[in-house]
Amino acid sequence: MSIFLIKALQLILSLGILVFIHELGHFLFARLFKIKVDKFYLFFDPWFSIFKYKPKGSDTEYGLGWLPLGGYCKIAGMVDESMDTTGLESDPQPWEFRAKPAWQRLLVMLGGVLFNVILAIAIYSGISYAWGDTKIPMQKIDDNLIYSSVGHRMGLLDGDALIAVDKEEIKYFDESVLTMIAKGKTLTIKREGKLLDIAIPSDIMRAIIASDSALYRLRLPAVIGQVLEESEAEKAGLMAGDKIVGVNGNSIKQMGLVAAEISKNAGDSISLSIIREGELMNIKSYVDTSMAGLGVMFTSPDLIFGMETVKYGLLESIPQGISRTGKRLSTYVSSLKYVATKEGASKIGGLGTIGSLFPERFSWFEFWSMTAFLSIILAVMNILPIPGLDGGHILFLLYEMITRRKLSVKVQERIQMAGLFFLLFLMLYANVNDIRRFFF
Repeated sequence: MSIFLIKALQLILSLGILVFIHELGHFLFARLFKIKVDKFYLFFDPWFSIFKYKPKGSDTEYGLGWLPLGGYCKIAGMVDESMDTTGLESDPQPWEFRAKPAWQRLLVMLGGVLFNVILAIAIYSGISYAWGDTKIPMQKIDDNLIYSSVGHRMGLLDGDALIAVDKEEIKYFDESVLTMIAKGKTLTIKREGKLLDIAIPSDIMRAIIASDSALYRLRLPAVIGQVLEESEAEKAGLMAGDKIVGVNGNSIKQMGLVAAEISKNAGDSISLSIIREGELMNIKSYVDTSMAGLGVMFTSPDLIFGMETVKYGLLESIPQGISRTGKRLSTYVSSLKYVATKEGASKIGGLGTIGSLFPERFSWFEFWSMTAFLSIILAVMNILPIPGLDGGHILFLLYEMITRRKLSVKVQERIQMAGLFFLLFLMLYANVNDIRRFFF
């Protein structure tokens, strides 16, 4: 199966789950307040649907559309994105959305966002229960970070160890590090055993977004985990625990680059610079032309960095799910301010960008992690006060609750239309960005 198809199927499955849960939130709150729901559809169904069913005695038609760009819950007596205002000029009926008190209508509109947040909490709780929480202590990372051009411009050098931001210790190597740096003013690093303070530029996040690369990435050191018996490495005197830091006089500290350099010298002798028990040594070895090559196996990252995995019981996992959701929600909301910048706008992406976030090989852990994060994004985007989104309806309701006056159907219709045009433009812009990035 092609990589494109694997990513596409994950995207469709994830969107299906997210849309279903979101619309279910609207549906259940509507039914709680005895509001009639005309249609409940997963995916859009312009012109035709793949499947539809209306149970006997039910007011609701359930169906599956063919356009996987969302879904909808058509609530009676409401001006929604369908722009169907049939019957809204007549007197409100008891089962209609418009006939209910403003606080009930507000809860109906908040239902989708609320359910997306609950879904994220449920998924992150499930991840904590099934896989635990794996972290890398920052002190174990030590000098194994490589910085982008943005990092170099602010004064960071490859190998600098991150210690603290504004005197607050960086304990683990995870997504919270970048959040701390984005909000901080001073970054404390360790370079060649000495602590140094570096000023964090106020526009650091804009610079990172514009560079289209992460501020830092992990460098996997070439630490020998096993020396094969009767191999060239054993003959040369290499031992498990040796850390290769150079090949043929060139400083190379990354596992992948070390392995590539060794392969280039197949059938020849090479000089390896290694660190053994804190001492720098040089060892010469022949590289076999067979698959064995030098005859060493490198240590896996979890052993190199001493990854800590904490397991949680069923009840213990729930607070973890709430905590993870809260942190990711806070981080995403904080990042929204960069969307309005020139750099941020150029990085807006559509379905292609979202699909590219999924792994090339299916993994339940990666799939659920991404689905939980997308659920948070869907919740935040829908609560924005833009007509056509849930946030737009909430804005109308807040206006009504404050002024004690309802907006007329005509006014709502015009505002909704303007909002839909804006959303269509945004969708077009995002997907054109995808096309430009992937093909040009």
